[in-house]
Amino acid sequence: MLAGRAETALEHLAAAQEHAERYGEGFMLAEVHRLHATALCALNASASECEGRLRTALGIAQRQGAKTWELRAAVDLARLWSRQSRITDAHDLLALVYASFTEGFDLPDMIEAKALLYELMLPVPTKPVPAITVSK
Repeated sequence: MLAGRAETALEHLAAAQEHAERYGEGFMLAEVHRLHATALCALNASASECEGRLRTALGIAQRQGAKTWELRAAVDLARLWSRQSRITDAHDLLALVYASFTEGFDLPDMIEAKALLYELMLPVPTKPVPAITVSK
């Protein structure tokens, strides 16, 4: 994000959000909130702050019927929840959003979402897997 300059990104995103709200140009507002969450996470902000931004992005996208923005917000929120060991929540959210699509499955956002869904379906080991030795 802006060559690793999350603080600069936050400044630009705050200006974009202010502009969108002032002039009623909200078509990119969901994406602005999603990117804001990304920058916050890069700065090690609290998970609840990042989650709040992502939930806001998801809600805006859903109200606007902006499917791509909704998918991107769902992917990011699912990744956050996955890191918090909230695998079921992550899978259920992403599966619901992914299932609402009827086309575009070859697009990068859809491919990423499908790959994450697959990762979330894999069983999580409860103990370390022993090393396998190969005898000759």
